[in-house]
Amino acid sequence: MIFNRLCLWLVTSAVLALAGCASTSAPTSTDHSSRYTITQDRAPSGNFDASGLSDAVPVYQAPVNAGNKSPYTVWGKRYTVMDSNDGYVARGTASWYGEKFHGHKTSNGETFDMYQMSAAHKSLRIPGYARVTNLANGRSVIVRVNDRGPFHGDRLIDLSYAAAKKLGYQSHGTAQVEVAAITVKPDGSMFIAGQPFVSEGQSVVRSTVPAEESTVGIDESLGDGGLFVQLGSFSSRDPAEKLQVRAESVLGDPVRVRAVDTDSGRFHRVQVGPFQDEGSARKTQSLLEARGFSQSIVLTDSH
Repeated sequence: MIFNRLCLWLVTSAVLALAGCASTSAPTSTDHSSRYTITQDRAPSGNFDASGLSDAVPVYQAPVNAGNKSPYTVWGKRYTVMDSNDGYVARGTASWYGEKFHGHKTSNGETFDMYQMSAAHKSLRIPGYARVTNLANGRSVIVRVNDRGPFHGDRLIDLSYAAAKKLGYQSHGTAQVEVAAITVKPDGSMFIAGQPFVSEGQSVVRSTVPAEESTVGIDESLGDGGLFVQLGSFSSRDPAEKLQVRAESVLGDPVRVRAVDTDSGRFHRVQVGPFQDEGSARKTQSLLEARGFSQSIVLTDSH
């Protein structure tokens, strides 16, 4: 998959420099140098609606060799695959790839589907998972990383067309993003950029401590359920409460500290909310990120 994608990027490097990995131009000829029949990558025809597309669901998988050869060399540059994705977070340029590669093999032998939430990365172990956030609008998606690339310029990650559309940059070709790796342990516990993480739709581990000890600053009239913006998770309560005070100084929304017992120990989660809909939660998340709360996530939780 790496070789075939390199053929494309080498032939069309001038075009990619202007429009990223994306193009909506119709093909003009057949590329006989590879198994692909489209010379230039493009979006699918029609108006594909990605609004209801679910994020990739992180699951534990034992380490595999497929797609993880290290080191490897592309265009004379040497790359090294990480021993572990734990704690990885980086910001940079994201591009996307679509119909050119749809139905063909990725670097680890899976089939690329531009309508699924997937991505290519140069050094993350595959298969893996990552939360990608468009820094221009605050939108986030979770993708399955199962391919290598992009090797053009200084780009950080290549998303599937569907993932790029959900992030709102498919018509621009590229966007500035934050990529935070999500790792899953054999017991099912998840971490994002090294911090405990609960994705939307995942069952939440209930706290065994009394309610009056597990929450701070909660407006009891808000009731159970809803969406929360989580600002951080700490093994000690003191830094959680300090973050809570800091968040309350810039927000009018309720901020709570929730203590949760997990297989990895007790964690104190700093959360804003609840919100009745995702739009409200994302708006607050964007506001918080603009005020320096760069590690926030939106999740479904209850007290």
